[in-house]
Amino acid sequence: MEKSRLEIKVGLFIFIGLALLAVILIQFSKSTSLWRGTYELHLHAVNVGGIKPRAGVLLAGVQVGSVAQIELAPDDKSVNMTLKIYNDFPIFHDARFVIEQAGFLGDQFISIIPTTNTPPYLVNGADVDCQAPFNLQEAARGAAGFIVRIDETAKKLDASVSDLRTQVLNAQTLANFGASITNMKLFTEQALNTVKDINGIVTTNGAQVGLAVSNAVQFSTGLIDLETSAKAVLATNSLNINQATKDIADATAIFKQLALDIQAGKGLAGAVLQNPELATHVQSIAANLALTSSNLNRMGVWGILWAHQPPRTNTVNPAAPTSIRHLP
Repeated sequence: MEKSRLEIKVGLFIFIGLALLAVILIQFSKSTSLWRGTYELHLHAVNVGGIKPRAGVLLAGVQVGSVAQIELAPDDKSVNMTLKIYNDFPIFHDARFVIEQAGFLGDQFISIIPTTNTPPYLVNGADVDCQAPFNLQEAARGAAGFIVRIDETAKKLDASVSDLRTQVLNAQTLANFGASITNMKLFTEQALNTVKDINGIVTTNGAQVGLAVSNAVQFSTGLIDLETSAKAVLATNSLNINQATKDIADATAIFKQLALDIQAGKGLAGAVLQNPELATHVQSIAANLALTSSNLNRMGVWGILWAHQPPRTNTVNPAAPTSIRHLP
């Protein structure tokens, strides 16, 4: 009887110890407490890295829940995570969810980063997006590719430097460059000598240069006075100039109209030009007049007429009556 009681006491002691150990393990583990109410949030991420179930969920460094479940999404391209958040910690809908890591080789956890804390709060079963963790291996692969590109660039630079030394910095090119420097030096010396000569000429002929400048100033002053006088003449005789311009324009129009009338056969000149028969008669009359004049000149008639004319004087006889002489 005493042996059975001892066994019961030992078993009861072991049971109480195991229960206390389970309570301690649950209390100090990363999972949620059995005595605190929770609500669920469903996170969607492209990659969750090495995070595992029962990982902590931290809000501003304080644990507010844990990761309850991790599973592959139906599209086989992303991952769904179920978080259990304590009811004591409501989370605003604009909070950011990021997978971070404690230290360089520490465990990963879900970090909730508050933003503007704009209501409403996330409710039980809400779906939110989660930012994928920093992938060190992917960064290493990218760095390796970057190093390869740097190595290729270094090789190209080395080849370019070799080409530069071979084609540009060779002995012939350096000799030509030295000759160019020498020529440049000679040219500079000649330019300095030329400047000195010009300074000497200016110093020696300072009076002449000053006189030339003075004459140029006077000439420019005369041009200014001429411009002022021309403006005054234009301002004073603007009406006359405008009238003369108008008269020229009218005369031009008259001559133009006269030319058009002649081309159209109007008037005597137009009739002569347009009527071939009349033009022939006019030409015949002109030829006859020329022949008659030639005959009279040959026979001396014009000489006799000019010989019987009284001499011309510049004095006027007041007693002589003024008369108009009509030629026959």
